[in-house]
Amino acid sequence: MEYHLTLPLNIEDIRKLRVGDFVYLTGPMLTARDAAHKRLCETLRDGGALPVSLSGETVYYMGPTPAPPGRVIGAAGPTTAGRMDAYAPTLLDLGLKGMIAKGKRNQAVKEAIVRNEAVYFAAIGGAGALLSECIQSSEILAYEDLGTEAIRRLIVKDFPVIVAIDAAGNDIYSRD
Repeated sequence: MEYHLTLPLNIEDIRKLRVGDFVYLTGPMLTARDAAHKRLCETLRDGGALPVSLSGETVYYMGPTPAPPGRVIGAAGPTTAGRMDAYAPTLLDLGLKGMIAKGKRNQAVKEAIVRNEAVYFAAIGGAGALLSECIQSSEILAYEDLGTEAIRRLIVKDFPVIVAIDAAGNDIYSRD
């Protein structure tokens, strides 16, 4: 199936998505990579407040290249998801509803997706320049000192992804 969905995702939309569905996302999403995920989880461990709410959010695992003249952002290709697997279950339990990256996820992440009725989308690696054309704005929200790994708020239009793990736990990477 093909869907055009507005972010933030609502639970009814998440429940209807199936592995292999093509989805075009429009609206606000966050970005965060390894260093930001680690810092978020360390903040939680130390009893601190997060600099952004994750409830209902979709996070795109990417760190953009510098924006060329006249552009909002540089290349914005997906990072390998497995690098965030140690942190993802904690963030899903805080209300994160969607993740976008490339590659497989571990069993703990799959279980957290099912437990929290969330979804994992795959974006096409190597297509960062094309994906950046879907990004209408970019604003750093937290951890500016991390440079490209800072947490950003993006506004996207018709951002193309594929459902890689649906809310029922079906996984495109382990299909027979």
